[in-house]
Amino acid sequence: MREFAADPPVEQRLGDRLRKQDATLAVAESCTGGLIGSLLTDVPGSSDYFDRSLATYSYDAKLELLGVARETLDDHGAVSEPVARQMARGARDTAGTTWGLSTTGIAGPTGGTDAKPVGTVYIGVAYRGAWGTGDSVTRVERYEFDGDRQQVKEQIARQALEDLLAAVGKTA
Repeated sequence: MREFAADPPVEQRLGDRLRKQDATLAVAESCTGGLIGSLLTDVPGSSDYFDRSLATYSYDAKLELLGVARETLDDHGAVSEPVARQMARGARDTAGTTWGLSTTGIAGPTGGTDAKPVGTVYIGVAYRGAWGTGDSVTRVERYEFDGDRQQVKEQIARQALEDLLAAVGKTA
């Protein structure tokens, strides 16, 4: 199981950075089911930068709320780089925020395969650049975590916030 720095917690460090940059965030969560939104709203004043978290657990929710293409879901499955990419962009663009963050993975204890074992997750981070600059970008990382379902979800949520914090730091 991966350990994360806790003082101050990543959600507070991220919030401070987003507030400093006057940036906003929307989250699309599948395997984390709202945990990231919960962590973000544990920070007093998070309404300054946090817009929404969409728990898009089903294929239909990803399609209807985020605009993930049916073909992408059919061709790659929900737990995939292309779906995480479209989820992050969809969260950012439907909310009109600076940043979009997504998680899609297999928390377990069942559902894994040899190619995508339990604990596999794709985390997407999408940045909105100014129109016409070509600065908008989306990155996706794949991770594998160990532990029971709750431990995997916690590690995914914290890694997603760490990934976003790193990305926000690059735009400072």
